[in-house]
Amino acid sequence: MLIGRVRTDDGIRWVRADGVRKWGTEDPFAALAAGRAPAVAEQEVHGDVLPPCEPVVVVGIAQNGRGHASPVQAWLKSPRTVIASGRPVRLRRDAGHAVAEGEIAVVIGRETAGLTAENAHEYVLGVTAVNDLSSPDRGEFDPRNFESKSGEGYTPLGPWIDTDADIDDIALTVAVDGVVVASTGAVELPVSIRECLAYVASWSPLGPGDVVMTGAPHSQAPIRPGQTVTIAVGAVELRTPFS
Repeated sequence: MLIGRVRTDDGIRWVRADGVRKWGTEDPFAALAAGRAPAVAEQEVHGDVLPPCEPVVVVGIAQNGRGHASPVQAWLKSPRTVIASGRPVRLRRDAGHAVAEGEIAVVIGRETAGLTAENAHEYVLGVTAVNDLSSPDRGEFDPRNFESKSGEGYTPLGPWIDTDADIDDIALTVAVDGVVVASTGAVELPVSIRECLAYVASWSPLGPGDVVMTGAPHSQAPIRPGQTVTIAVGAVELRTPFS
């Protein structure tokens, strides 16, 4: 099931996406807590698509790609940088060149106390697409990824959460102006998504709606103003134009 959030005249609604149509659904976190799939209403919903969740915590996983001899390292990114699919982003002009990093983002479904690599899927609401925009020229002076990962709108996320996705095997592609520049997936992450979640949960609690960006397995692409980047994670397609 593809679910997300829409802003309507009556407020923010949870919806199930069915092609171009959207149908009202119940809060998926409440449904997960009750051990069932979200109930879907027969009412069609119209409105602007929002980021698919409101994370309190956004965790990045560094060094989870080819060529990294060091173990993975978690870091934090401001949730205030999260924006919806389709929203334009103005690239910073004071931070060097910009790079789009397509990643599989995991949306946590419930409190992570007790999460292990073996049972990680039980704590996951689903997966979505994220563009972890970066300014790598700042990395030399910024070991904590604050400057190199910050900027208004520098975490495009969504538009949908795929609740049926297999966290062990899901495809990831990155396209710039319609040309695919990276084709990879979860199986090419040196440290699996399950292991990443267990690592993060062993150090810090996570809760419903929090997001873990699981790393970029050779899925980076340099970008410049005027280009559009599309990141596909399974059936979820995130589109971001840049200025």
